[in-house]
Amino acid sequence: MIDTGNKRPIRSYVLRMGRMTPAQRRGMDIGWPKWGLAFGEGLLDFDAVFEQPGPRVLEIGFGMGQSLVAMGKASPDTNFIGIEVHRPGVGKLMHSMLENGVDNIRVYCHDAVEILRDCIPPESLDTVQIFFPDPWHKKRHHKRRLIQPPFLEQLQSRLKPGGLLHLATDWEDYALQMMSVLGEARGWRNRYGEQRYAPRLGCRPPTNFERRGERMGHGVWDLMFERTTEVESPAPVK
Repeated sequence: MIDTGNKRPIRSYVLRMGRMTPAQRRGMDIGWPKWGLAFGEGLLDFDAVFEQPGPRVLEIGFGMGQSLVAMGKASPDTNFIGIEVHRPGVGKLMHSMLENGVDNIRVYCHDAVEILRDCIPPESLDTVQIFFPDPWHKKRHHKRRLIQPPFLEQLQSRLKPGGLLHLATDWEDYALQMMSVLGEARGWRNRYGEQRYAPRLGCRPPTNFERRGERMGHGVWDLMFERTTEVESPAPVK
């Protein structure tokens, strides 16, 4: 959600209530008691939840979770937190975790802004990744885009100094907006130089969504920015 002052908060997503497949239901039934995290339980204790040290990576809006499971399998010593509001996607991810023997991902099924505000401790994350957020391509809907200055302040406060923010989109206008917003914000450094996008080769596993877009001739833009300075605690993002 995006804070609009005195107005009702604007959500950056539309909650779709699609049916779950048998595999997705199985993933939820078996996986949620093992890997699910409940909103409202206070600040997350990473050590208790993962029972292993290691880098901490948060992914917001993982969709069906293909790339997140691939990353979890490839980096078993890294601790991943996934946030997704759509239950079928959560079920799919957990079914894939069961199939691939992946045990280093924990999942919230809730609004990411509220999770960041209430559950993620300050300066606790090594990386935040947001791949293919809804571009809200019509100009009148741009206010719904997730990557806005107040949300970036919230992300920055949860990253460790030197922590990485990795964004990706297949909508060029959104890539330009994200580059502009991050370029103007204090406390961020573009890892690849001013106004430069990150090379795509090997920076993350491709998703089925991305492959489908490539077949249709879509471009893809990756941005990688590091937190560089001490930051003040941001005002709550509602």
